[in-house]
Amino acid sequence: MLKKLISEAEFLIRETAAQFKNPAVLWSTGKDSTVVLDLIRNALGTIPFPVIHIDTGLKFPEIYKFRDAIARKWEFNHQLRVIRALLIPEHTYVPHDHYACCTVHKIDVLKKFMNKHQIDALIVSIRRDEHGIRNKERYMSPRTKKFEWRVVQDKEGGDSGLESLQDVEMSGWSIFASDYGEDCDHVRVHPILSWSEVNIWEYIKERKLPYLKLYRADYMEKKHGVRGIRHRSVGCIPCSQPIRSMASSVDEIIEELYKTTEDERKGRAQDKDKELVMERLRALGYL
Repeated sequence: MLKKLISEAEFLIRETAAQFKNPAVLWSTGKDSTVVLDLIRNALGTIPFPVIHIDTGLKFPEIYKFRDAIARKWEFNHQLRVIRALLIPEHTYVPHDHYACCTVHKIDVLKKFMNKHQIDALIVSIRRDEHGIRNKERYMSPRTKKFEWRVVQDKEGGDSGLESLQDVEMSGWSIFASDYGEDCDHVRVHPILSWSEVNIWEYIKERKLPYLKLYRADYMEKKHGVRGIRHRSVGCIPCSQPIRSMASSVDEIIEELYKTTEDERKGRAQDKDKELVMERLRALGYL
């Protein structure tokens, strides 16, 4: 199964490089986006386009250290683009309003960068199984000139509450549209859309990939003196909470995931907010 997923993802990456003039890739340094970077290296032999890291100023110190170390090790320092909002100190975080905070620190900054550099395809590392909102996505997904995702309320009452207005892709035949008309500003490309969380860790194990220490319980115990916690999903410090877990290696994480029924993003604040904050953020171009 993993071999098939890798082959499909690398095919989509090669198609993106061939069909678009100015692609870029988003890299948060999390497990998913690091896997996508490695898939790009395998598919193309290098990372030939900009690697965008959105620095909100609210990240864990481990993220910055990991980012710089991997950029050096994988030799894409010259492609790394660190972008951030220029804000006065009291506006660096908007407590209790994750929609406003993500808009200022992520969406607006990304829009400005992409418009300036005329990015026409953005490779991102979302997976359908992370959140119901993402379950309506396509492998190649257009965004309008306002950065909007073209969706409407789902009258059938699906799990995401949304229905995509994009034509269904024939991914089984590796047929993906790339021309979406004049209103299309850029296309989001999702190489690991059909992967599961277990698939991600199985790939990390197979490729012996580096990953953030925050995912390990032994590191969290050493750093904070608290036994039995680790991060399963890593974002900004105010929005990321650890889970109860003793997993301290890739094998232990995989074993744990086969047993758990809890959502991966349980500790992420955006998914807990009322009024479907994730739906609003996704429509505006949230990662």
